[in-house]
Amino acid sequence: MPIINRIAEYQTDMTGWRRYLHENPELGLECHETAAFVVERLKEFGVDEVHTGIATSGVVAIINGQSAGPTIGLRADMDALPMSEETGADWASKRDGLMHACGHDGHTTMLLGAAKYMCETRRFAGRIALIFQPAEENDGGGRIMVEEGMMERFDIKEVYGIHNVPNHPMGHFFTTPGPLMAGADTFHININGRGGHGAYPHETRDPVMAAVQIAQAFQTIVTRNLHPIDKLVISVTQIHTGTVDNVIPETAYMNGTVRHFNPDVQAMVKQRMGEICAGLAAAMGVEVDFEYREGYPPTINHADQAAFATDVACDVAGDAAVDGNTGVEMGAEDFSYMLESRPGAYLFMGIGDAAGLHNTHYDFNDEALPHGASFFARLAERALPLG
Repeated sequence: MPIINRIAEYQTDMTGWRRYLHENPELGLECHETAAFVVERLKEFGVDEVHTGIATSGVVAIINGQSAGPTIGLRADMDALPMSEETGADWASKRDGLMHACGHDGHTTMLLGAAKYMCETRRFAGRIALIFQPAEENDGGGRIMVEEGMMERFDIKEVYGIHNVPNHPMGHFFTTPGPLMAGADTFHININGRGGHGAYPHETRDPVMAAVQIAQAFQTIVTRNLHPIDKLVISVTQIHTGTVDNVIPETAYMNGTVRHFNPDVQAMVKQRMGEICAGLAAAMGVEVDFEYREGYPPTINHADQAAFATDVACDVAGDAAVDGNTGVEMGAEDFSYMLESRPGAYLFMGIGDAAGLHNTHYDFNDEALPHGASFFARLAERALPLG
């Protein structure tokens, strides 16, 4: 079964919705205008229930099928990024320093398109919970929705989501059972030394050299403490110190990210980072304050649900356009919290040629909207069959 014809007829409407959302990005948990737009559309479609204010601005809407049955959750994220858009599009962001650089405007629109179709047809038994989530990018809106009891409140049995991928063929899907995306932690290090004249370094306790050696030593965790078949990324992404060329500063700050799939690896990294910081502090005569912050856990698909979602994608895109056993990604996603709470699966969907995600030139390809909307709708019909 290809793209659902009725959904294809929504192309003009969906493009208009998506471009409105693109023009009006919002950050984090404060997606109130986006949520209001979503609620207005959902009420026009005739959903049976609309619940707002979940995780501050999240929305859950219920569509009842033709008969009783379980509830399946379908999730889209709504938030944007603190970036200045450079696409030059007629529908570019109207808000300085904010833009939809990850395609969440497209994800929200695809779920709206599926909702419109399901309200018209209701070709399923049970209920669909449409989950419009804020704060995927930073505050963990998925975690907050779960902690607020969303799964229990709406009796959600399984949950599914998709994310667009630029520069992959339009409408192609890929996923895998088990680990799909990495857990994402951060580390923060403040180094206090003794500053002085750059001509007399022997009189100082140099925090710059300490920062450099800590950064280099962290890389040995990957190469010397990790089993070669395990997956781990440690990236130092910031070092801030100093103001002029002839002064050794008093302090330095550094931070970065750790990407992992295994809690034992996560624990090992945290321990070794602490040991390295303590050892180099003693060796170089500086004080090092090390903080490790655990972030999003790995996104781990449930095997049965990943296989089912792959089969649904084949219905929509054809077998040749679906890979149900792709490799893992070192990016992170707070849909992981929903998969910790309920069985489900997360998939990627190609949108054709586009700038990369989190790029100031990125824009979601509107031609991809019917592909994602058809996947959501077909999944509902397959998961909750009539009769």
